[in-house]
Amino acid sequence: MFDWLFEHGDDVSVLTDIGTLIVWVVYAQLLYFSFRRQRRPRLLINRGRKKDIDALCIISNMSAEPVFIQHVVAELETSHGVVRVDVTDRTESYQDGDENRDQDASNSSSENSPIVRDGSHQGPLEPGGFVHIDSFDALTRRLAHDGGFEMEGHQPQQGVVFHSLTVRIICIYGSEDLPIGAERCFEFIDRQPGCGLVPATWDTKRLASWWQRRRLCREIIQLNDKDDLSTLRTSRP
Repeated sequence: MFDWLFEHGDDVSVLTDIGTLIVWVVYAQLLYFSFRRQRRPRLLINRGRKKDIDALCIISNMSAEPVFIQHVVAELETSHGVVRVDVTDRTESYQDGDENRDQDASNSSSENSPIVRDGSHQGPLEPGGFVHIDSFDALTRRLAHDGGFEMEGHQPQQGVVFHSLTVRIICIYGSEDLPIGAERCFEFIDRQPGCGLVPATWDTKRLASWWQRRRLCREIIQLNDKDDLSTLRTSRP
């Protein structure tokens, strides 16, 4: 055996070097994947407790580090335009009269929220933690009120049709200079006498590329510059 190794020593040395290289490449890849996983933010937006419009809008932080929720923006796409509202801070001004029942339910959910401080959802969210910002029904009513749409139950009046509700989160992750974000769109499905709400995609969209983060910076500037944080754009043709 030693004679064979002596005769083929060069070949064995080459194979050993190749094997060592493969081991180091695999090890370096594992280190890189572990580093990328720790530096990669991961936020989820889901429905909770129910599957219809009365479900809670739940935000989960699946990142390796805490995230600081800076803004929560909701967009209601309708047949008469798109209403955008910064829903980071809670307000009950859109619930009056016959909607006292929804207001009581909303107040109750606020008390159970682990992140609501002085009526705001802004604050740090620990790894593996979650928070609900409100029910989808409460979010829809708030946007409808800001858009000037009359509601009867879950349905808009005067020929207005609700198409989708998009929730977007703008956060600061670790020591990153630029913000990161996540968004998910939910589509309305008419079900008499109630209303259905289903996710348009199977997963939450991450907003972590360089140009997406620059766009989030511009959105933050727009939100901070405006006294009225809701906008109504013209409907698509």
